[in-house]
Amino acid sequence: MVPKYIKENAHDTVQYLEYNAERSALFIPEYGRHLQKLIDQIVVIADREERNKAARYAINVMGTLNPHLRDVPDFQHKLWDQIFIMSDFKLDVDSPYPIPTRDVINLKPERLPYPQKNPKYRFYGNNITSMINIANSWEEGELKSALIMVIANHMKKSYLSWNKDTVTDQVIFEHLYELSDGRINLSQSEEELSTTTDLIRTNKKLSNKVQQPMQKHKGGFIKKNNNNNNGKKFIKKNHKN
Repeated sequence: MVPKYIKENAHDTVQYLEYNAERSALFIPEYGRHLQKLIDQIVVIADREERNKAARYAINVMGTLNPHLRDVPDFQHKLWDQIFIMSDFKLDVDSPYPIPTRDVINLKPERLPYPQKNPKYRFYGNNITSMINIANSWEEGELKSALIMVIANHMKKSYLSWNKDTVTDQVIFEHLYELSDGRINLSQSEEELSTTTDLIRTNKKLSNKVQQPMQKHKGGFIKKNNNNNNGKKFIKKNHKN
């Protein structure tokens, strides 16, 4: 005979409820409280064979909760590391991977030595200093002179990208002389840099390559293209129902 259901006293039942404020903190909250309790039960299993079997079952459950990571290299290795972390490194099972320790997990990476450079002329950038140093290391000759002129033209183009007004070659030569610690002096040179108009035109071409405008045309749009396409125009027609 099935025993009759006995209604419990609400006052006695409330005493057995768990409140979040009284629960222990989760090591990896993404897996939830139920999986944390499962791992806690696996830790106290006396038989080692049964404990290994239960640990493999928990690994399968953890993998099911993250199906999008199954194709990630060393996915199983990551799961085994996480199960040891969730057990507070108390789980004693046979792992196919090296068992992590608390010191290794809590080890902080070394601080990266970020370059702290504050150039005087920020519109030239930090790379211009490296280019000048390379030019100073070369022997005197036509190749070095050509490199110096390339650097000077690049400085002028960078200057104009920040300041749309014109700039004289003498200003660029003075900045180059200062940045090279007086080792490159073009103030007496007879060569001239590229004109301001050409450099500004080059900067505009580079900026227009990011997005080509669409010109409105009857029946559609014409894609503006400076390349030679045998005179053909690309027309996007509007289909109306």
